[in-house]
Amino acid sequence: MFDHGLVLTSQAIGRQLAAMPHELYLVRLIHHLTKRPFPGERLWTADQLRNLATIRFLRARNREGCDVYVQPYSQDHNAGYILVDLDRAEPTVLSAMAAQGHEPCVVLQTSPGHLQAWVHVSSTPLPPDIATAIGKHLARTYGGDRASTDWRHLGRLAGFTNQKPQRRTRDGYPPWVKVVCTRPGLTRCAADLLRSAEVTQSLPSTYAGAGHDCTPYPQMPQSTLIPATRAAAIYRTWMQRWHIAERFVTPDWSIVDLWVARALLAQAMSPDQVQTVLRLGSPHFPRRHTNPEDYLRRTVARASPFPAPGRGMCATPHRAPAAAPPASDCSNSIGGR
Repeated sequence: MFDHGLVLTSQAIGRQLAAMPHELYLVRLIHHLTKRPFPGERLWTADQLRNLATIRFLRARNREGCDVYVQPYSQDHNAGYILVDLDRAEPTVLSAMAAQGHEPCVVLQTSPGHLQAWVHVSSTPLPPDIATAIGKHLARTYGGDRASTDWRHLGRLAGFTNQKPQRRTRDGYPPWVKVVCTRPGLTRCAADLLRSAEVTQSLPSTYAGAGHDCTPYPQMPQSTLIPATRAAAIYRTWMQRWHIAERFVTPDWSIVDLWVARALLAQAMSPDQVQTVLRLGSPHFPRRHTNPEDYLRRTVARASPFPAPGRGMCATPHRAPAAAPPASDCSNSIGGR
């Protein structure tokens, strides 16, 4: 007998897995009433997950009240896919992600008005701290659920129903988890996200736990030579913390250079090191400066009395709104919305 629902679920699973390819996927079933996982965690290949017998098994558990969650699996590392739980998402959030080079490889509608996005940032496994830092950054930038940024957080598998009572339709039916769009491949600014996360994780705990959006950099040894990649990452991270790209269509880079220099000098970075960061990190440098080295010296000299932007500079009217306070059904590491 032809089972139309089985075919639709198979097609949805196929679309999701094709856009986030990996060797193994961790599948977890969690009952919506008891919150208890179905006995055993299953590791399946894409072919096994697309097998009709597997899909029938999962559909039966779904009808019994289990939500179906999935994550590309890489043992004690993240597989290179970051989940962004866009609960209560703004209508323009996907276009904003695309404009910033953070295009998701998969976007799911977990219920009307609720989205989950997978962003492919690395073709190789990521350490947990790096993956978590990227997840937190993306959630903060696009108004995602900050409780769902753990490196091993699971998202929903398309083609099944969302069993949470709060998500029921007016008719009392559980909504289907649907594929909104797919775009296989690394997101355009994957390298930038990785570099920024690496810089953030290099901070000592006294800075990492400060809880400020404009976290300063730690003191660096005077003799330290700054490689080009690190200098660019330092400059880029300050731009992100001050939301320069969102606030200014065509920034005055001389002013931004001054802010960055002031911030770095305040953390006891040597003038020579600050010049290196500006030389290697400032966009399109030396631009139109006829004497770039003199420009760098003058900028660093002016930076000492010049106030770097404070906490108020971190707020931008064009930034995606902050995530609303988590509701009682807030997701955690056992699964998403």
